[in-house]
Order: sequence, then C-alpha cells, then structure tokens
Amino acid sequence: MTASLVLGPLLRYTGEDAATIWVQTDGAATVTVSVAGGQYAARTFAVHGHHYALVVIEGLPAGSRESYTVSLDGEHTWPAPGSTFPDSRIPLLAHGRPTRLAFGSCRTTAPHDEEGNRRHGVDALRAYAIHMLEAAEGDDETDGGGGSHDDPWPDLVLFLGDQIYADETPEAMREFIADRRGLDEPPGEEIKDFVEYAELYRLAWSSPENRWLLSTLPSAMIFDDHDVRDDWNTSWDWHRRMRTVPWWHERIVGALSSYWVYQHVGNLAPDELAEDELWRLVTAHETSGSGEELDLTSALEALAERADEHPESYRWSFARDLGDCRLVMVDSRAARVLEPGRRSMLDDEEMAWLDSRLRGDTSHLFIGTSLPFLLPPGLHDFEAWSEVTARRVYGRRLGNAAERLRQAIDLEHWAAFNDGFERVFEMVMEVARGERGEAPATVTFLSGDVHNSYVAEVDAPGRHGARSRIVQAVCSPIRNPMPIPIRVVMSLFAKGLAGPMRFIAGRSTKVPDPRYPWTVTDGPWFDNNLAICDIDGPRLRLTWLTGSVEDGDPDHPRTAVVADVRL
Repeated sequence: MTASLVLGPLLRYTGEDAATIWVQTDGAATVTVSVAGGQYAARTFAVHGHHYALVVIEGLPAGSRESYTVSLDGEHTWPAPGSTFPDSRIPLLAHGRPTRLAFGSCRTTAPHDEEGNRRHGVDALRAYAIHMLEAAEGDDETDGGGGSHDDPWPDLVLFLGDQIYADETPEAMREFIADRRGLDEPPGEEIKDFVEYAELYRLAWSSPENRWLLSTLPSAMIFDDHDVRDDWNTSWDWHRRMRTVPWWHERIVGALSSYWVYQHVGNLAPDELAEDELWRLVTAHETSGSGEELDLTSALEALAERADEHPESYRWSFARDLGDCRLVMVDSRAARVLEPGRRSMLDDEEMAWLDSRLRGDTSHLFIGTSLPFLLPPGLHDFEAWSEVTARRVYGRRLGNAAERLRQAIDLEHWAAFNDGFERVFEMVMEVARGERGEAPATVTFLSGDVHNSYVAEVDAPGRHGARSRIVQAVCSPIRNPMPIPIRVVMSLFAKGLAGPMRFIAGRSTKVPDPRYPWTVTDGPWFDNNLAICDIDGPRLRLTWLTGSVEDGDPDHPRTAVVADVRL
C-alpha cells in the first residue's frame, strides 16, 4: 500500500540555486519532488515508528519561482487530487531584489471556530495565509503566480519560538494522551516523549491554509521555552530541580529529538546538512543501496541526550544569506551557562560562533533571537536587579525570594544574563562602527516571547561612533493573546518601572548600567500578529498584521494593519 502525507510539504531552506522540502509520511517511502523538469528524491528515515524525509534540490536558476509536485513511491501526492489551492512553488533568492521577511512567535493550537477564536484569538498566520492565497489566485490569472506588486511574497518566514506548547496542550492533544497512557500518569496533560511531540506537531501544522502557505513560503525556526517547558533553563536552581523530576529526562530527550526532526534539520543549507553528524548517517544509508528504511531513533536520542548534558557539543544556531542581507539565528535557550557566577545566555563555543558570524559588508544585518535583546528599559533594569539579587549579594532571604520571582514571572531575558548581554552588545556596536567590515544600514534584532509587540532603538548611536541604526523589533504572539486585564497591568508595569529602576540601577554598584541606552519608540501592541519587514534601500518598513473575523465568518478571516513603522 502506498504511503500518504501526514504533514507537509514544508518548503524550508531556499538559497540562490538550492532548496529543501520536508515531509512526514505514514509509512516508509521514496519521496520525489518534481520541479523545472527535474526530479529529486530521498528515502524516508524513521524515528519511533514515524517517517520523515528532507529532499535536497540543487541547480535551479537564481531568482526563479517554479511550481513543484510531490510523489510517494511514484504516486502523485501533492497537490492533493481535487485541490483548489494554487500551485506550490519554490521561490529562490536573487541579489539585488528587495528582501521581505515575515516573523513572529508564540502560536497555540486550537480550532478556528467561534469558540477557538474567543479563547485564543484569530490565528494571524492563518489570516495571512488566506490573504496570500487570494493574492496568489488573482496573480495566477495574470503572471503565473509570481506574487503581486502591491503585496509581494516574503522571502522567508521566521518562527521565533513557541511553535508548539508542550506544557499547555490543546484539548485534542489531551484526548490523545488520555487514550495512550492516561492523564493521571506524570507528566499528566503535558507532553511526555517523542511520540506525543509528533502528535502535537501534527495538530499544530495541519490547518489546510497554513499547510499550503508553508509549502510555498520558505521558513526558518528556533525554539523557546514552551517548545520544551516553561522557564526552560531559567537558572541553576531551576535546572537542578528539574533534574530530580522522574519524567524530565524522557521529556527533554523527546523535545530535542523532535526539534531536530521537525524544525532544525530544515534550517540548514545543503552544505551545512553535509556537515551535520545525524544527516551524514541519513545520506550514508541512502547511498548504501540497502533499500531498507533507516531507523534513526537511537542515534537521534543519543545526540539529544548529549546536547542537553553538554550544550557545547551541538549547535542549534544557524545563519542564512538573504540576497543583500544576512540573518543570524541565535539559540538563546539551550546554550546557556547557568552556574552561579558564570551566567551567560551563550556558552563560550556559542559566543565564539556568534562572534564569527556578526560581520558587516551586508546591506542589513538581522539577528533572530526568541527573547528580545532590548527590553523596555525599566524591565531591563528590573531583570538586571533580579539577577544580582538572586546571587544572594543582598542576603540569602532576599536572594531566595528573587529566585522564586524570576521563575514566577519569567525574568530570564538577556538582561538577566548580563555578561553575555554586554559581550553581544559590544560585538553589535563593532559591526555598527564598521570595525567588522562595511557597516550595514541597520542591525536589527527580531524577537518574540513577551506576548506584546514593539520597536526599540539605540539612542543616538553616532555618539558611540556607530554608522548603523540598531533596532529591536518584536512580534508576539501569533496566536496566544494576554487577557485584557493583564495587558493593562503589563503596559503600566513596563512604563512605570522605567523611572524607579533607572534610579536604583544608577545608584547601585552591583546592578549594571547599560553602556548604550535605548528607547521604545513604538508600541506595545497586544494583538495576535504576524510582522512583515520590508527592506527599502537603507530603510526598513515594519508592519504588524492581525486577523479579524467579519460577518461572523471564521473560515475567511481578513488581515488588518495594527501598526506600520518606517525606520
């Protein structure tokens, strides 16, 4: 019996002449992608009885946008018979063409009906998918689906963490858990292992409109805490406590194993894939001609276990060139140093890698990090104070209270890892000063996590010799809004903290004073949003789009502009 698609195809990496397409199937199969008169095939590999393939496509013309189809064991599978969606395409990059990025984070899985929208808000990604679906259908009638002039296709969508919520599972996932092991078995309603992660991804990525969008819009992804568990790697105390929890080992191995399969492997360019230790096993098995499907389970779990115990042994960060721009995606979760007195967002190996990647000689440099690098200044000072206090420098009692507080309200952003924050900030300033190649027009951090969106910018960078503008753009959530009362409290909290915390930080010898001040220039906005970043020469245009239901029709949400910021 011929296998069928479970998820995908997802268009993942695209360069100027290469692309990768990811699929999950319900059985072992040879996956063939047909595009531009060529055929590119890969055999599935298995993990815990689930089947996956990543098809590498090379040699296409730069800047082309070719339709493709997918077959399993020679049987046409995608587009599905009777599909009304436009063709899926592979849009390759080209130097000199303006770059457009979409980005956002934090997307819960829930039905798109009235009740789902009442509890979770309209899915901004799905609203955007329907918007682009309509644009593609209209454009197909005129120029073959190349993207309309007024609303061009992004070159990439960045998912900046919390693609799934392993600790806050949807109702359908809880039903799966109840049937599989019962909700009384720890960790209860939370995800236990790889098999449950696989089901959670299936639920998250199955919406027909989103599935079509991600088959034709390249994507890059990085994890945040809820992909694993809330507060993941907040502190040494958190880390030590979780190590004593009986189910934690199986959870973290399942989390990192599934992350490699569903998110990480698609982030890599073909040359980076060739260097990946697990992917070399896949390609070696493929070229052996055995005809049997490779079971990658043991090797993958061994890597996940090692990466958790020794984060320096495997890198989740990656970089991509995007025409005349560059993107550096930073792992700000798994590579942390947590030991008291050594805290840093990045360990030495990760810091050295980032140091080697932060270079000029590009029109714009984007740094993707799930956690905002530049928080509102009052919150930054508060988290910096929290880090110092949790070290017990003001006594054990206050230190223990600070540790409980930072876990309770997520005081674990870059500000709470000040040594790493200062080192990275100095690297960025060196880029902006032109000390690492010609200074780009902007150095822009793209982030999520905080369930509100805003823009911040370093004040008068020229005073520090910088020729680049240094910007923080945040888009969160895609679908997981704060309740309105909490929005009000958070907005007042962030604004009200600025004066008092600057007063405390400025007079303390222990709380660090940022060398390069910044200001929140726009926001915050609390809507479900997907952000679009357009490059216009040396300038950026940032647009936040939300979804809205009109005339009581949740099947056809519309996009609406929440904010339009020009830098």
